[in-house]
Amino acid sequence: MNPSDFNDYQIVYQDQDVLVVNKAPGLLTVPGRLPENKRSLATLIRQCYPNSHIVHRLDQATSGLLVVPQSKNALSNLAKQFQGRTVGKRYQAVVTGILNSDQGEVTVPLMCDWPNRPRQIVHADGKPSRTRFRVLAKNTDSNSTRVVLHPETGRSHQLRVHMQHLGHPILGDNLYADVGDAERTPVLMLHAEQLTFRHPTSNTQMTFTAPPQHWPHLTGTTQ
Repeated sequence: MNPSDFNDYQIVYQDQDVLVVNKAPGLLTVPGRLPENKRSLATLIRQCYPNSHIVHRLDQATSGLLVVPQSKNALSNLAKQFQGRTVGKRYQAVVTGILNSDQGEVTVPLMCDWPNRPRQIVHADGKPSRTRFRVLAKNTDSNSTRVVLHPETGRSHQLRVHMQHLGHPILGDNLYADVGDAERTPVLMLHAEQLTFRHPTSNTQMTFTAPPQHWPHLTGTTQ
């Protein structure tokens, strides 16, 4: 079986210690409990690379880059990098509305909305979280803004909730945007476009970048 046969992920880089893959939107990172949620990146990739381990995740709706360790030693090393917050992550998103500020940060605490799982909410008793954002382009015709997002913490749905908190939910987000903005695009306009980590064997810093490939074109002029 050839990984290139899949539309679900692409191999960006591989060696004996790690794979870097670009996950398509709509694919779970790991299988869920229900039978309809068994299909995932983890199950698909192990058909070709049986020694694959999952060390971090993307939401099912989010596309983009993941590093997949190929040994227990690589898994342990990369897990420590993620726990120590030394892994660099950069996302790109398109949000509804025109942001007033061209850059800034969101630092509100987050916690699970237990009666409405998997939704997360801003709450004083939640865990600290921080996201930096920077505007790339503003499209007044489509009333949207393209932004770069740098999560400095890794809370569940952090980027999606933080942008909603700013009053600019991500287009295509069926959890945090209103119905109109959730249905404006067929996919969630959130993509993990860059990943930086140290190779678990050589300790060389490695950076990988993959632009979003599944986003629909939004008509109108940008500025």
